[in-house]
Amino acid sequence: MVALRASLKLVLPVSVAVCVSVWLSASAAGQAPPVSPASKPPPATKTPQSYPPEQVQAGETRFVGQCGFCHGRDAGGGESGPDLIRSTLVAEDVRGDKIGPVIRQGRPDKGMPGSNLSDTDIAAIVAFIHDAKVKAESAGGGRRSVDVEDLQTGNLEAGRQYFNGAGGCAKCHSLASDFAKVGARYQGLALLQRLLYPGSGRAAGPAPARPNATVTTRDGQVVTGKVMFHDEFTITLIDAGGWTRSWPVTQVKVAIDDPLQAHVDQLGKYTDKDMHDVFAYLQSLK
Repeated sequence: MVALRASLKLVLPVSVAVCVSVWLSASAAGQAPPVSPASKPPPATKTPQSYPPEQVQAGETRFVGQCGFCHGRDAGGGESGPDLIRSTLVAEDVRGDKIGPVIRQGRPDKGMPGSNLSDTDIAAIVAFIHDAKVKAESAGGGRRSVDVEDLQTGNLEAGRQYFNGAGGCAKCHSLASDFAKVGARYQGLALLQRLLYPGSGRAAGPAPARPNATVTTRDGQVVTGKVMFHDEFTITLIDAGGWTRSWPVTQVKVAIDDPLQAHVDQLGKYTDKDMHDVFAYLQSLK
């Protein structure tokens, strides 16, 4: 379980790892690192515009309350909404002529509801978005999100061979089941996270079921149940009767049956190429 916790720490910042791994692979081969799509600057504002500080501040309050959950508090992308700093619509907007209608009407096809905010509130939100774009551009650096295009570095056929051969993936995952359409259910970063450790990302599907464990005490008592917590000091189970039981790990024998242990073990075996090749193969399964 210590390995499990460590693996989660590796998986969660996978967006950073993806970019770094591409750079390191190219450097090791003596090649110039490829230009990451994430380093591309956002579209330039076609009509520069400024707003009074008090309007920007009011807009920030409205934006955080109405839009921040999806688009991020700074308009740089959030739970489900795109990065507005890199939006072409925002770049082409002139004092709300394009942003305003989208706020009012929403985009139902993309899960964005319309709004009945006042003209004053909408104008303030527009002011904040433009101000956030100016600040983000002046700060430099790339975006913090990962687009599907960022991950298109693998070889599909090599991924198929690894999946069915050296990786051992086919031992557990059959294309005769609904796994055959995994590429339709998950895309981009969510699929990569699902590949590395199921349930590790916000969009990578439901969290995996808790593993079963058997604890044997020094006096021979055997207790089985679902693992609620396990680190180098303590093991906690919920037993068959629904009771929570805990022991110091130094005083008991612990046997954990974790169906995802193969994913944990594989994390230390993947090369960067393997990881992206398998990703390329999985996204083709639709």
